[in-house]
Amino acid sequence: MSALTASSDPDSVHTIFEAGDVRLQSGATLPDARLAYKTLGRLNNTRSNAVVLTTPFGAQHTDIEWMVGPGRAIDPQRYFVVLMNLFGNGLSSSPSDAGSAHVGEDWPGCTIADNVRVQERLLREVFGIEQIELACGFSMGGIQAYHWAALFPDRVRRFAAICGAARCSAHNHVFLEGVKAALTAGMQVENGRMAGAERGLRAVGRIFAGWAVSQAFYREELWRSLGCASVERYITDVWEANFLRRDARNLLAQIWTWQHADISDNDLYRKDLDHALGDIRAQGLIMPSESDLYVHTEDCRREAERVPGARFRPIPSKWGHRAGARGPGTHEDRFIEQGLRELLAS
Repeated sequence: MSALTASSDPDSVHTIFEAGDVRLQSGATLPDARLAYKTLGRLNNTRSNAVVLTTPFGAQHTDIEWMVGPGRAIDPQRYFVVLMNLFGNGLSSSPSDAGSAHVGEDWPGCTIADNVRVQERLLREVFGIEQIELACGFSMGGIQAYHWAALFPDRVRRFAAICGAARCSAHNHVFLEGVKAALTAGMQVENGRMAGAERGLRAVGRIFAGWAVSQAFYREELWRSLGCASVERYITDVWEANFLRRDARNLLAQIWTWQHADISDNDLYRKDLDHALGDIRAQGLIMPSESDLYVHTEDCRREAERVPGARFRPIPSKWGHRAGARGPGTHEDRFIEQGLRELLAS
């Protein structure tokens, strides 16, 4: 069997997996489901070197490609890396291309399990991959990695949840309620189209500016390291600018997905979280940030203790939730890279 060659050009376009009509956990159907993905590296002859890298909230695969590269833990010269785009991120099936005029109200709720099951179909039906070396992701990407390990315990050798949990905690849920309220407060439908989204997107940016980093980040003025001359410039140039790139309907869809995330809320585990965590057979790396305000270290520690093969490695950082995605050259990235190298060598 010859090896399959995939794109290694960071600027190349993504590919669409046409999944057909997908029956969701809710009982609703996502018609003509489309999963956007991109591959880096080369699938070996035994199809045993696959790595799944998943996108976080509001992001697309172009936002996480920096995690893959020659000399890094996830090296495309060694692994066949598949970057998966969540439903609702604007590339995979999303409210923004579904023709909805009601701020996502017509969009069927897609759970993390719904996403991961379609991702599994992609690997199996397109590439013939039955087992993966690693499922890895940051934030909502980490939640997906957890789901891979729980839903397919015999087919995932390792998983890494970076600032991600096995389920959305009650506190995290309430934080997202605030984000959702800010996003929808200024919205209205005018002539069949949504209006007022910009105000909501700016408000969401300001909420994340307070929650996604720590108190020490502001006390020590770490925003200056990003080239921002003031806190206000940090809020506008980093956070507002980030969310203004996104579609409000898509963010609402992904908030629903995030709030309903739970590796045990399915027919396999029937809301028994202890069973779901204990059934994971993959070697795991659970890496919360020590200063994360909404994917809290203690919640992650309690979950990690119930996963038989898990290593619990909190990231020492003052960058809060953002510690999990600071980028190459930072001490947080070096810490994460070391953890991934050890995991992949296990």
